[in-house]
Amino acid sequence: MYTMRRWWDRHGLQMVLVSLTLGAAWLVRQTQGAAIFEIYRSVVRPLETEPPPQEWLVNARIKELQERLVELENENQKLKELSGYVTKNYKQGIVAPIIGRSTDHWWQKVTIGRGSKDDIKPGYIVTGVGGLVGRIDSVTPNTSQVLLINDSSSRVGVVISRSRSMGFMRGQSTNRAVMEFFDKDPDVKKGDVVSTSKYSQLFPSGLPVGRIESVNLNKSPAPEAIIELSAPIGYLEWVIVSPNENISIETEKAPKSSEETKPGGQKP
Repeated sequence: MYTMRRWWDRHGLQMVLVSLTLGAAWLVRQTQGAAIFEIYRSVVRPLETEPPPQEWLVNARIKELQERLVELENENQKLKELSGYVTKNYKQGIVAPIIGRSTDHWWQKVTIGRGSKDDIKPGYIVTGVGGLVGRIDSVTPNTSQVLLINDSSSRVGVVISRSRSMGFMRGQSTNRAVMEFFDKDPDVKKGDVVSTSKYSQLFPSGLPVGRIESVNLNKSPAPEAIIELSAPIGYLEWVIVSPNENISIETEKAPKSSEETKPGGQKP
């Protein structure tokens, strides 16, 4: 007994400290440090001037909801604009899916899933997101072939919206086309908007086509410009088909040429 007491007097404090250390370690492990964190928070809380964590979380949640609301409002506005675009510009338009493309003629023709049963006729205008896509070339009861404006055989009468300089556009089987001007010294610059002209025989005037990407005024026999088409024709999945006021019933029955003519009846 005397020996145990002497041992305790000599090592008792160490044993208590070891026990407390092991107990604290076990408590930290079991509570993931929550107890120590709460003790720390109790000590430093009277010295804090910033909002407590709960307020930070609430504020963060409010900001998240506000940002989500802004994003939803923007998406809603875009949908309204698209809906308004279709309603305003193509009130008689028929929405049609693109159901076929030829790998050999990707930039020449596409097949859409609407036809004569939907009152679609050859010569009708085909537009998509961004502007003009092409025109109906042939029709079956349930499908239609669309001749694209960037087909190498396509010719479209176009005009520079800013200066009214006119010419015709020929496709290049890419998302670019070449505009050849009628005037020897046209008023044109990079970024100008290009649309169909009033002299176009295959399309009504004012349809957006694209923007001027580059200009070559020294090109012979006439100045030329490269147009970047505004409609991403290679990626479209849906188009809008509209009646063409430029084509009479008699013209619709006749074979269609893919070429426009200059003012006065001369082919370019």
